[in-house]
Amino acid sequence: MTADDERATRMTLATVSEPADIITGALVIRIGAAETLALLESRSALPPGIDPAEGELWRRRLAARLNPASNDEIEARMAQHDLRMIMPGDVAWSAELSQLGPSAPLALWLKGDSTRLTTQLSERVTIVGSRAATSYGDRITADLSTNLARRGKVIVTGGAYGIDAAAIRAATATAPGHTIAVLAGGLDRPYPSGHDDLFTRVTESGGLLISELPPGAAPTRWRFLQRGRLVAALGSATIVVEAGQRSSALNVAAFAHALGRPVAATPGPLTSPASAGTHRLIQDGVATLVVGADDVLALTDPAVRYAAERPFAYSPARGIRISTDLAR
Repeated sequence: MTADDERATRMTLATVSEPADIITGALVIRIGAAETLALLESRSALPPGIDPAEGELWRRRLAARLNPASNDEIEARMAQHDLRMIMPGDVAWSAELSQLGPSAPLALWLKGDSTRLTTQLSERVTIVGSRAATSYGDRITADLSTNLARRGKVIVTGGAYGIDAAAIRAATATAPGHTIAVLAGGLDRPYPSGHDDLFTRVTESGGLLISELPPGAAPTRWRFLQRGRLVAALGSATIVVEAGQRSSALNVAAFAHALGRPVAATPGPLTSPASAGTHRLIQDGVATLVVGADDVLALTDPAVRYAAERPFAYSPARGIRISTDLAR
């Protein structure tokens, strides 16, 4: 299979499957993208190790979404919106994504400067938090992002309102190009639409927008949830600035913790519901308490980071529940 064939096949699989589709990911690792796609288009037996009933459900669900014209439509949207697609093996592909194993993305769509992904992992810091940020949370986020960007760190975050937006504004204003925003839908229709100007600021300042969904794909609750594993994987440490008890930022912390990456949280007022989640992370020993950029830099130093990163696997014993019922 040529590189172009592999790219086309991964584009098709990424279009018909959902992020973190474990069966698709496991098959691609074991037998390759082409054979995985062939299984969708045939009645051949699935490889050993995959539950036959689950495998047949997987085949029917994905095969129903196959559209011979979809790749042409995606490539037309890519050209229209100045997007590019990368896959494992490409220069711009972040090696850290392979730590996600079967839940690693099949491909990524990019808009902006792809060299942001080729920086050393220790140069990237993830900052996340609540959409319903308080003025306190906005201020802490701005201070952290500004000071980290001044010291050469690339800020990785989502594109949501609240803490994500505050991190992007501060980083783009301080150090052009030091921002990576991971979105939960196609980059031709970035969500939320109220952040159109903010996303433009990211790319025009030399930063990067990323999505594992092809152009035309709409964000969904599941896609928002799974976007968190990419946000966590791309940062050497994850900082949760402000989060309520059910904030989706806690899921990002859970993904980072499952990957063996340092997690940190900033304390807030004891009476503030917006800080209840960060306080719980600290109380449970999942997160280190940080109060400024110096604390974060210590976590990102390879000499003092966790002893060993581990293959991605969520375990209830880690003390964090990844919830699929969080509205985003």
